[in-house]
Amino acid sequence: MHDRNFDINEVVTFRILVDQDRNILKKNLRKHAPSKKPVLIMPLLASEFTAEQNTPVFENILEQLAKIKYLYKIIFGLDAGSEADAMMLKDLLTRFQIKDYVIQWNNGPVYLDIYEKLNKAGFLFLEPGKGKNMFLSLGIAFALGAETIAIVDADIRTFKRIQLDRLLYPVVVCNHDFSKAFYTRISEGRMYGRVKRLLLDPLLIAMKKKFEETEDQKMLGLIHFLLQFHYQLSGEVAFSADLLKRMRFATNWGAEIFTLIEVYRKASSPAQVQFSERPFDHKHQDISEDNEKQGLNRMAIDIVTTLMNALIQEEGLEISDDFFRDLTVIYNAVAEKQIKVYSDVAGFNNLIYDRDTEEGIVHQVFRNCILKAGETLTTQCLITERLLRVIHTYPEFKPYLNQGLAETIVSVENRMSREIFEIPQTVTWERVFNKLPNIYKDIKKAVKAEEARFGS
Repeated sequence: MHDRNFDINEVVTFRILVDQDRNILKKNLRKHAPSKKPVLIMPLLASEFTAEQNTPVFENILEQLAKIKYLYKIIFGLDAGSEADAMMLKDLLTRFQIKDYVIQWNNGPVYLDIYEKLNKAGFLFLEPGKGKNMFLSLGIAFALGAETIAIVDADIRTFKRIQLDRLLYPVVVCNHDFSKAFYTRISEGRMYGRVKRLLLDPLLIAMKKKFEETEDQKMLGLIHFLLQFHYQLSGEVAFSADLLKRMRFATNWGAEIFTLIEVYRKASSPAQVQFSERPFDHKHQDISEDNEKQGLNRMAIDIVTTLMNALIQEEGLEISDDFFRDLTVIYNAVAEKQIKVYSDVAGFNNLIYDRDTEEGIVHQVFRNCILKAGETLTTQCLITERLLRVIHTYPEFKPYLNQGLAETIVSVENRMSREIFEIPQTVTWERVFNKLPNIYKDIKKAVKAEEARFGS
């Protein structure tokens, strides 16, 4: 548990105030690059360059990256791809004259062997996905000597090289240990970023109001930290290698919030940076109102559960049915006020704004996600309390109580609680290296072996 003062947790904000001269940014980045060894990680699915509708987006990214000369390496973590897809990626990188790259073909035998070493050591990576992909990319970056690591997705429709310059600047030039992008999400004349605007911000504000009532400074510390970020759910981040080696990463859709919580606990000088002065666009998720396992619905449940787990497990929050009911009432009130503000701002900027739809998302999807998370986190405890009350009330249970029935119920409840509160996450690379001291050598050999096939 951490009881920090708010002033220690202030997030430095780098805003674009003028028409920036990229040559100055580039000059400073090049000056510090030899010691900071910046590596870019780009996790991607094969479909992001093989599907016809995605090709222009990815080719624009490569065109922009080809103009950047200060990067030490670029790691393309390729998931869901065949050997033919990996060769196609190699051809694209050659065509766009990308230098100093690594193709991390996760389905190929070389990197499957690395995953197998991790599995045998107890670091289980059985399910495919972005979390598994990124974890190995981080290991590759560390093995190659990276001192600074940036992560950028491959689906950014409006990517410009200066955006990466801005993201890396606080870490490479100004010695911050964490940098997170923020921007405006607007596409086709409409506001996006719905999970941030309609769920996360109102929920954090509601929590702030609730914890201010009880003067709970420990809880307010984390909430205050998260509220400082203008776009908590952005996927564009940069870290110092020292911080990154000590961090865990969630592998569900609460990954961005989990990362910020790790930063709150482990970083000394976090920053956020305006990534783009123009509206920013990448792929949008469906709402999936009737399916809790897909789209924004699934994302919302994972975000709420991840946040609540952090407050319960690490900060010691005690929860109940009443807590979540009260929180949901405050959330509704805050969200309705926020929607009025967004409606006014949309009108001011001549944007299309469907207030009825946004209110529907709040009341029919996000509100239910909070209640669902609350039900998941509290039901087991309530069942145990009621069961214990019953077996201690009726004399028929006395023989079984003498044989340890109550203790067995509590033991099972504790085990089930651990499972409920367990966020799917990676270990730290610091821990991996401690258990497998030769792992970086093994990874370097894997990189070298793949260079013969895919170049570098």
